[in-house]
Amino acid sequence: MLGKTRKVSARGEAVAANYAFGPSEDDVIIKHRLLTRTTTTRGDPPLKKLQKKFTTFVSEVDKDEDINYNDCEKLARAFLQELTTFEIPLLKSKAIVEANVREKENFNELKEEMNRQILLAQSDIEDLKKQLEESKVERRHKEECEAIRKLIAMQPPRSETMKVISELEKEIAALDAENTAGSRLLELRKKQFALLLHVV
Repeated sequence: MLGKTRKVSARGEAVAANYAFGPSEDDVIIKHRLLTRTTTTRGDPPLKKLQKKFTTFVSEVDKDEDINYNDCEKLARAFLQELTTFEIPLLKSKAIVEANVREKENFNELKEEMNRQILLAQSDIEDLKKQLEESKVERRHKEECEAIRKLIAMQPPRSETMKVISELEKEIAALDAENTAGSRLLELRKKQFALLLHVV
């Protein structure tokens, strides 16, 4: 794949980069390289090279003419070398896949642990909400008690109240006695007036 070209203007300002391939073409090229195990666009893919070496070796062996053992041996060695070269990336890919599987397992364990922690945090949040509601109720009760205490503090002491009550009771008793005396006097005056009218 051709690299991106970046032009710089005379003022030193960067101009937008131009790409050799578009995003959709990049995906196709990457997929093709992964399938054919090629890292460059030049030359044959490794699988095609391996196939050519094998075909050359088999065609040399299948010749009906006198078999040239030296050529066959050279072709066999070349094929085996190409096979080894092709096997190395496969082993590397296998190791990468195994590492990815282990990484995925670690990720799943981490995800489960995170989910457990999230559930614990949610239960803690619920408990804290309940505690907050209880604290609000308790605070409201304390505020009501404080308001009642202030009202009580504004009232005079009990001894003074009792003193005032006893004085009022004495006044009531005196007024009752005065009222009784006034009633008797009024009754007496009525009798006297009635007697006077009778005499007249």
